[in-house]
Formats: sequence, structure tokens, C-alpha cells
Amino acid sequence: MGTATFVGASLGLLCQFYSNGIRKQPLMRHPWEHLLLMGIGVVAANALANWEEKLQADVERHRIEDAENNKRRFGQ
Repeated sequence: MGTATFVGASLGLLCQFYSNGIRKQPLMRHPWEHLLLMGIGVVAANALANWEEKLQADVERHRIEDAENNKRRFGQ
């Protein structure tokens, strides 16, 4: 989770830098916007990491269920 937190915060910060840079404004124009986007990036990256773990667990559960059903159905 630490990596997801760092990546999310970095992406949020870089997004704000890019937004200010493309509008030809000072990069640190409104510092609270940087913090806001870093927070949004952290939440999004952690949610994505949690979702990926949940999906992996679901896939493993379905594989086990399918193997049991195949053994029962085909007797192997």
C-alpha cells in the first residue's frame, strides 16, 4: 500500500504542476490545490490497489470452484 500511496500523491502533484504549467502560471500558484490533488491521488491509487487485491481473490475463488465442479461433473 505504501507504493500506491506514493504513486497516487506523485500523480496528483504532477497533475497540478502540469495544469499550472500549461496555463503559463507559476507552478506553485495555489498550494492548497496541490494538497487537494495529492489527496485525491492517494485515495484513488489506494482504492485501485484494494480493488485489484479483491479481484485477484475472486479469481482464485472462482478457479477453485470451477475445479471442484469439473471434478464432480467429469469424475477426474
